[in-house]
Amino acid sequence: MILLVFKALPYTILSNQVWECSMDANFETLIASYIADKVGIADHFLSDDLCYHLKANMLALNNDQKMITAGVGNDLKMNFDDLIRNDKIYWLDKAHNNRHETEFLEKIEAFIVYLNETCFTNIKSYEFHYSLYEIGSFYRAHVDQFEDDNKRQFSMVSYLNPHWNTQDGGELFIHQKPKNQTIAPMQGKTVFFKSDELQHEVLVTNERRFSVTGWLRRG
Repeated sequence: MILLVFKALPYTILSNQVWECSMDANFETLIASYIADKVGIADHFLSDDLCYHLKANMLALNNDQKMITAGVGNDLKMNFDDLIRNDKIYWLDKAHNNRHETEFLEKIEAFIVYLNETCFTNIKSYEFHYSLYEIGSFYRAHVDQFEDDNKRQFSMVSYLNPHWNTQDGGELFIHQKPKNQTIAPMQGKTVFFKSDELQHEVLVTNERRFSVTGWLRRG
């Protein structure tokens, strides 16, 4: 079993924050489908406009060679093995002053507030990065929570790929009894599941595959 981590500074969510935006209906869709099947899916969690700009930003970062090779393991056990995974990442940060990154992160913050209020999850922080899979890339089966650190509670993946077809591959494959799930990385879709429960992998992609991946944390 493979565990993953990348060095990043999680954002803290303050319990007394006031959100001007109303609850997004997709929040409840994500939570309800998670409760029903251990895998929450909201097909329109992100707008097409936000997806377009996040993808454009990722392409610009990649052109500037700012996307870095992803590794596996925690800070003390970091390992780079392209037989396990071979995507490239870039951490999102409000300090970048990119309004589209900030819009995405503020939506995540609003979702966390709603999640804490409705499900008493006590999520305190989060961390998210862009993930670019070039043609032929993959990520072998793994879970997201570390053996020696249980702060990661929920995993979230949001996809930025318009017009994705079956032959493009790159599905999220979730190992789950009694039936495995295969989820196409369609634009706007967000997937939500417990970080310590479900082994999952990214199947070989036949087209460039764009996503934002992250974790909701306690502590």
